[in-house]
Amino acid sequence: MTASNPVLPGCHPDPSVCRVGEWYYLVTSTFEYLPGLPVMRSRDLLRWQTIGHVIDRPGMLEFDGIRSSGGLYAPTIRHGLGRFWVVCTLVDRDDPSRGGNFVVTAEQPQGPWSDPVMLDVDGIDPSLAFDEDGRVWMHGARLAADPAWHDQTEVWVREYSPAQRALVGDEHVIWRGAVHGAVWAEGPHLYRIDGEWHLVAAEGGTEFHHAVSVARAAAATGPYQGNKANPVFTHRHLGRRTDVIGAGHADLVQAPDGSWQALMLAMRAADGHHYPLGRETFLCPVEWQDGWPVFAPGEGRLPHAIAAPWATGTALDGSWQPDDRRAGAVLPQDSRWTALRALPAEIARADGDIWRMPVRSATLRDATKVAFLGIRQQHADADVRCVLDVGGLADGESGALVVRQSEQDHAAAVVTRTPAGTVLSVVHVRGGDEHVLAEKRLPDRVQIELRLRARGYDLEFVHDGLAVATVDARQLDASSTGGFLGLWLGACASSAASAPRGELAIMTFEYAPADAAG
Repeated sequence: MTASNPVLPGCHPDPSVCRVGEWYYLVTSTFEYLPGLPVMRSRDLLRWQTIGHVIDRPGMLEFDGIRSSGGLYAPTIRHGLGRFWVVCTLVDRDDPSRGGNFVVTAEQPQGPWSDPVMLDVDGIDPSLAFDEDGRVWMHGARLAADPAWHDQTEVWVREYSPAQRALVGDEHVIWRGAVHGAVWAEGPHLYRIDGEWHLVAAEGGTEFHHAVSVARAAAATGPYQGNKANPVFTHRHLGRRTDVIGAGHADLVQAPDGSWQALMLAMRAADGHHYPLGRETFLCPVEWQDGWPVFAPGEGRLPHAIAAPWATGTALDGSWQPDDRRAGAVLPQDSRWTALRALPAEIARADGDIWRMPVRSATLRDATKVAFLGIRQQHADADVRCVLDVGGLADGESGALVVRQSEQDHAAAVVTRTPAGTVLSVVHVRGGDEHVLAEKRLPDRVQIELRLRARGYDLEFVHDGLAVATVDARQLDASSTGGFLGLWLGACASSAASAPRGELAIMTFEYAPADAAG
């Protein structure tokens, strides 16, 4: 079989993977979106199925007030001592005291997962590894205590006691980056392979200069020897003429036949700069040569086409989730739905194939539990059809088809009920400033069909078959706005700070790659 990269298109950053028997299990970052940390499984590393989420119950963690690109960072999934483990970081940049690193466990990967146990250690990107004698070694990244340069980062390791549910023993700083002056040595993973400990870490920041570095040691606590070839993998040397940038944050996994693969993030950037789909999950072959892992041997870059002789069957148009490949209606039971800082069921109720969403006073500008449901944009060329029933809205309330990056940057086709009739406006909030791109009055009807036609960097809002306004996706992507997210497409309801009274019904929400839209 031959499949295509990325194996998980759209915003699926910071992938972590482990194998148990014939199954591979994967988690990725979800930031302020819930349910958090999807758990996916696959038999071939190509076709994935979401079987649950780690953060899927109210009260497991508090997200209200966490701004965009905060929330859940860089999880790691492992299996050991008869259980599945996930460690992760909850980040609140405005109130660091309520964030931190935590660990959860489950008997089955689909859950239920335990309530989070917070770890008494600063930093981000925690990981864990198991020694042959059952000892658990927790590790992660943080800003160096005494940095030699700005944003120098260090990797620490310390034993974790499952019985005490706490870190124990001495802490050891084992890595400060392979390259002098390189920032953000992060995303560390330790592996016990052939009697040695191997460290794989990211470096250079999760953007254009992202890279992979490796080191090894006789003991988990070091000292570690870096590979003379560090950084052993990157796309930054390809310059801006490549369509995939920012490769890094790799996690290794061994197949039953003894071969090795890595899953890592990278970004598809048609112009070498902008990536509205966000950081995506790519598969990369790995060989061990002279005691070191070699990524994409003989090629030195992420392959567009993946030769997968171990896989059987057919990977349709690449290698992503079955629900994602199905063009058409995204029904309420679809695992792709997410909400902001709340679970979808807390924001709306499913009524057959319809979402009924009570209006909330918050708007997309607010870092709170907004009345919003959305899915990732996974194709540069895609079509969305959204039918909103606005008959239940009160005067002054609105429903919208939304393209969201953050509180400060989003675009929407907004339908507002007023005493004088229904008004459609297309707005682009850029850097916190709102720009009304178009406005028109609508006929007096309650069901409004809105469409979004995404073609590369053009996002065209359409009503009644006519283009209303176009937004440049390059002004919404993370390279322009900051942060770590790709674009989300969805629907929102708001009373714009007034006391909410009404309800928006999402009658239809269809998503299709352009070549499947018909």
